[in-house]
Amino acid sequence: MFSESKKGRNNEATRGQSNRIGKSTNIKGEVVSKADFRIDGKLEGSVETTGKIVIGSTGVIIGKVVCTNADIEGRFNGELVVTELLTLKSSAIIEGDVTVSKLSVEPGATFNATCSMKSGIKELKASDEKKADKTA
Repeated sequence: MFSESKKGRNNEATRGQSNRIGKSTNIKGEVVSKADFRIDGKLEGSVETTGKIVIGSTGVIIGKVVCTNADIEGRFNGELVVTELLTLKSSAIIEGDVTVSKLSVEPGATFNATCSMKSGIKELKASDEKKADKTA
C-alpha cells in the first residue's frame, strides 16, 4: 500500500525538474539521474537518465549516453542509446554508435555513426537488468 504511493510521488517529483551544465562547465565522470539534462558545456564520461537529454549548440558529450529522448544541436561522440525519440537539429554533429527506437534528422545535421533502430529497446534493457540482478 505505502510502496505504491511512494512510486507515484517519485515519478511526480521528477517531472519538471532538469539539470543544466552551463557553457563554461567541463565535467569528467559518470552521471545518473531520473530528471532531464541540458548540456551547454562539455561532458566526458557517461550519462544515464530516464528523462530527456538536450545537447545545446555549444554542448559536447564524449562518452556514453543512455536516455529516453534526446534533442541534439551540438556535438556527440561515443555510444548513444535512446529508448524512444532521437532528434538531430541542423547544427548537430554525431559520431559513434547509435541505438534508437525513432530517429528524426533535420537537413544539415552531420550523422557519421553506426545506427541500429530497435523498437523493443525498453524491453531489451529491462531483460538485461534482470540478468545483471541474477548474476550479482
